[in-house]
Amino acid sequence: MATPAQWLAGARPRTLPAAVAPVLVGTGAAAALDGFRLSTALLALLVALALQVAVNYANDYSDGTRGTDADRVGPMRLVGSGAAAPRQVLVAALLSFAAAGAAGLALAALSSWWLVAVGAVCMLAAWTYTGGPIPYGYRALGEVFVFVFFGPVAVVGTTYVQTGTLPALAWAVSLPPGLLIVAILVVNNLRDIEGDAAVGKRTLAVLLGDRGTRLLFAGLFAAAFAVVVVVGIDRPWALLTLLAAPLAVPPARTVLTGGRGPALIGALAGTGRLTLVTGVLLGAGLALSG
Repeated sequence: MATPAQWLAGARPRTLPAAVAPVLVGTGAAAALDGFRLSTALLALLVALALQVAVNYANDYSDGTRGTDADRVGPMRLVGSGAAAPRQVLVAALLSFAAAGAAGLALAALSSWWLVAVGAVCMLAAWTYTGGPIPYGYRALGEVFVFVFFGPVAVVGTTYVQTGTLPALAWAVSLPPGLLIVAILVVNNLRDIEGDAAVGKRTLAVLLGDRGTRLLFAGLFAAAFAVVVVVGIDRPWALLTLLAAPLAVPPARTVLTGGRGPALIGALAGTGRLTLVTGVLLGAGLALSG
């Protein structure tokens, strides 16, 4: 039976900045528009965290049962390592989805019931990333879905539940966190490129190849901060986000200089830190611009 530490590792806490950052940015946009509501902001954060843990366990279950986790360089997987039975990991995923659903229902009750449909689509996307008969993560579509759901859906949705509007500002500032979270997935798939190719898992990294994936990773960083500069023309306080730029240097250097295996685990962690700090600073800058 898996230990508590192994269950925690299976939840992949290093990916949680991907859940937190968009909510912080969306809340900052709401504050900039004088619509900040603490209760709905906290519920949005709970939904995001529960969904992130759910998708991590769901991926562990689906990849493990498909046999694509047999030879991994990255963090341990519960099913692939044999630490937990597939059914146990499936139950953990379903419980996490249930927690996200409960928080989502409360959020819909406080804002708008059409959000139930949005939540259902989010859960479906989380499960079918590697689960179901046609997992889109195996067809080089993971980055597209991650950008959509962790960028516009998460950020604009967070702003909406606080302000009741879908403002242009929220759409604009949804791009930096979306791009950085895609970078988390890109470096993760770069690390696993050889193993994924061997088992027929056609991620975007497998299709682009090693060099193309490394250039894409750096390009995502550049695009994210370019958007911040553009937003800063109208909202100068948003330029506080540029203080996070030095955090991009270590992971970018590791990736661009050909780092492999364990070195890319450090780049993954560094990209997570960059994403979180960017979310904090951009959210704060937006709030100060109100």
